[in-house]
Amino acid sequence: MTINEIQEGIIEEFAGFEDWMDKYAYLIELGTDLSGLEAQYQTDQNLIKGCQSKVWFNAKLEDGVVKLEADSDAIIVKGIAALLIRVFNNQTPEAIMNADLKFIDEIGLKQHLSPTRSNGLVSMVKQIKMYGLAFNHKANN
Repeated sequence: MTINEIQEGIIEEFAGFEDWMDKYAYLIELGTDLSGLEAQYQTDQNLIKGCQSKVWFNAKLEDGVVKLEADSDAIIVKGIAALLIRVFNNQTPEAIMNADLKFIDEIGLKQHLSPTRSNGLVSMVKQIKMYGLAFNHKANN
């Protein structure tokens, strides 16, 4: 599936919830379902700067696509990370670099997060795009 197709699916899922309490509950469920990250990857190098909570992302390039893993010490943040992994996992570096993340605004995620969590979301997206850029550069040099 393309990044846009995945985003459309997320937008449809969130449209099915009545209010933001239900959406938060869904984010918590997503966070609970995320397998997490082995302790060896919970390093300062993988720590996302700008997040109030601790959140780690690990990425590797495998067979031309980026494989992502994440973990957080905050369950809602872990749910947000799970959404981002769903969108970006198994995509090419170029697709990640060029992705237009419309689902964040369309489901109202940014407006319903505290300013520090919203900053954290931006930092997570920025880091994932940096992975795409780095893997794309590595593949073309």
